[in-house]
Amino acid sequence: MLRPVVWCLLCLIPALATAQDEPLRVAFKGELLSLSRTQLIARQPLPADLQAPLGSLWKLFVYAWLVDTGARESSYECRGQSKEEVYCCSSGGKIERDQALVKSCGLYFEPARLGITGSDWRAYWQARQAPQWLLQLPSLQPSTRVSVAQLLQALALMPAQAEARKVLLDVVLNAADGNAVGEFGGRLRVKTWSWLGDQDPSSRQGGFAGWTVDGTPIWAGGRGTSQRVLRKHGQALASVLSVDWPAQAGRCVEVGLFSRYPIARVMSGDRIVTSGPLQGDLRVEFTNGNQLDIRSDGELFLLDNKLVARLEREEYVARVLQREAQSQPAEAAKALAVAIRTYLLQNASRNGDCLSIDDSSARQRVAPRPATAESRHIAAWTSDLVLAGTTVTYHSDQPGPDKLSWQQAVEQANAGQRYDAILLHAYPRASLSRWDNPVASCEALPAAQDWLQKQRRGWRPRLESETGYNEVSTFAVCRLAFGRPYVDRERLRLYVRGVLSLQDRLDLTHEYLHLAFEAHPNGQDETYIEGLARHLLLE
Repeated sequence: MLRPVVWCLLCLIPALATAQDEPLRVAFKGELLSLSRTQLIARQPLPADLQAPLGSLWKLFVYAWLVDTGARESSYECRGQSKEEVYCCSSGGKIERDQALVKSCGLYFEPARLGITGSDWRAYWQARQAPQWLLQLPSLQPSTRVSVAQLLQALALMPAQAEARKVLLDVVLNAADGNAVGEFGGRLRVKTWSWLGDQDPSSRQGGFAGWTVDGTPIWAGGRGTSQRVLRKHGQALASVLSVDWPAQAGRCVEVGLFSRYPIARVMSGDRIVTSGPLQGDLRVEFTNGNQLDIRSDGELFLLDNKLVARLEREEYVARVLQREAQSQPAEAAKALAVAIRTYLLQNASRNGDCLSIDDSSARQRVAPRPATAESRHIAAWTSDLVLAGTTVTYHSDQPGPDKLSWQQAVEQANAGQRYDAILLHAYPRASLSRWDNPVASCEALPAAQDWLQKQRRGWRPRLESETGYNEVSTFAVCRLAFGRPYVDRERLRLYVRGVLSLQDRLDLTHEYLHLAFEAHPNGQDETYIEGLARHLLLE
């Protein structure tokens, strides 16, 4: 017979399994969605009585107040006097407003530090019809329970949304070990939150709140920390997020159309167009005798017999994608859209409030008509995403160093690779980043990379005789900021100090061998890897 204790344990198993599989709740567009790891499992109207801890979302409202009131607060300096500084900066460093929001530095947003008085705070939010819990400065605590419906309403009316949405893309870029941006693209702009579990204070609950790229408020909450929520439910979350046109589609891009082909005249039916904004279907006749049908919804202008397009940035990306390639397969198109946007950032000049770039095969070719819905879908999905850390080029069918081949990207997408993996293969030293703040997570060490490439050629006969060796065709060598050298297998990056000393070269060889033997047990054997590295360098 089973003892009573065993019976109790058996009874607990279903409950534990249920707790582990507890769905993620997502409040979005008037509904409450329940998500498993992989899919939507239920939906209902958002209950008016659904409550959740405010968590660190209070910082988002202080951020909005600072932006909207034009505050000029000082940066926060870390002096090692609080354990909470781990969310801000290292001792001796400092942090500014935008980074403080992304890193959730509560010490930065403390109302007392910022000189915010209770009366000023209350008057400000009363004028914006905020809910009662937001009017009281002492209520800005992680433990404060708030109505999720009221929270979404407050986000919908919150000032400084445009600035917050830009900055909060960095949260997705940094979340879930870099995997979240692969799932969501540029669609999600949110502040994460975590707090103690409702039933068990020793457990955690967490999620996020903010907006989708078109400005629709969204909230999510589930079991575990916010990072665990994003990692565990990324696939299901990605499936329920819509792809809508960004609320801010970027500063204008002024394009000199057909810059290498002189125009004879522009025809609207039988009428010659002289100058000014263009509307409807038109025909361009070039001095070389060629003709081309175009269309304008008021964004094309004829100025001094030259055609100029003034486009939103994301419309520009969609039109280049439409002209240079196509919108399928989707993952290849997403990768190319990021490359197009990055090329614009790196190569456009400034003309007043607009970026300026020519339409030509030497730059990027632009469709002289509104982008298709399919191309706009891809541009919106990747909105604001660029690459940082390398100069970006691309070609229809010729790959090369830091050059994406559309033909190869199509093959990779058809083989099941996601857009971020396609980009990593083409630009191994680059990192996905934000248009307004392009920061690379890999500071390249070209001398170390060149040394390793040269050494590999000499090592090849010896290494090919080793069981499990697989020469890595594409990788990057990056500067190690602190700590011990390591390899990022997912991104094919080796983080080392350099290549000047013998120890540096041993570290670089060691980490490369970990990467080259990744698919074999030898790759996990530190003694084997270190011995082989020393043999290659010293013998």
